[in-house]
Amino acid sequence: MAINLNLSAIAIAGQAAWRRAKPIVVRDVVLLPALGFLGVIILWWIVALFNRELMPTPPEALAANLDYILNPFYQRGPGNLGIGWLLLASLRRVLWGFLLGAVVAIPLGFLIGMSRPAMLALNPLIQIFKPVSPLAWLPIALAIFNLADPSAIFVIFITSLWPTIINTALGVSSVSKDYLDVARVLEMNRWRRITKIILPASLPYIFTGLRISLGIAWLVIVAVEMLTGGVGIGFFVWDEWSRLNLSSVFLAVLVIGVTGLILDFALGKVQELVTHRPRTAN
Repeated sequence: MAINLNLSAIAIAGQAAWRRAKPIVVRDVVLLPALGFLGVIILWWIVALFNRELMPTPPEALAANLDYILNPFYQRGPGNLGIGWLLLASLRRVLWGFLLGAVVAIPLGFLIGMSRPAMLALNPLIQIFKPVSPLAWLPIALAIFNLADPSAIFVIFITSLWPTIINTALGVSSVSKDYLDVARVLEMNRWRRITKIILPASLPYIFTGLRISLGIAWLVIVAVEMLTGGVGIGFFVWDEWSRLNLSSVFLAVLVIGVTGLILDFALGKVQELVTHRPRTAN
């Protein structure tokens, strides 16, 4: 009987705490973000009113983009595709370049973090190539592949390497020496030290690098597609601007931003599954 009373008291206390927390959750998750979006829309509306010749107001942009919004996957002839197909084409390039970059960057990061000679040999190269603009790599990629699609993937690959390499190396070099001393006492071989000690301790750093790299990859694809043309959300932005159709440019900006948010959220969920702990907010 006493146990039942205690459980009832705990349940009542939990319900009371939720009732107190519910207004705070609604405010933080719904109201404040909605106010932020409302502020951006009002600012857009004000600017549009002073530039009526070119810039549409939010209702005008919505009306002009209804076909894209309601039918994102239409196919009406060669090159006339819905924005959903264009987004998928860009996502395919980004994911290929990003995954190839991760496959190369993570082992290199481990090598640099575990070996001082490797760090001394590779760090100057990283510091030289890291600040190079992604678009500077595009002519080299086009000269190598002579095709737009693999060139875009190569540029994403090369520019997404550096954050993952640097963060992985930092994570590996930050592993406590006490853990490594214990591994030596237990006579663990090198592979077991990497998989059982170094890798688990480095995972938060690795995922930080991967999230930064993915964000860079998504930024790069828009600029690359503007220059290479073809099917993709970046070329869509440039093509609509060349037609002075700013309504569709605003739609593309929204789609690009929301997609980037979803990609980061998805990678954060992968991080939680792999590390078995919630990620910290950036």
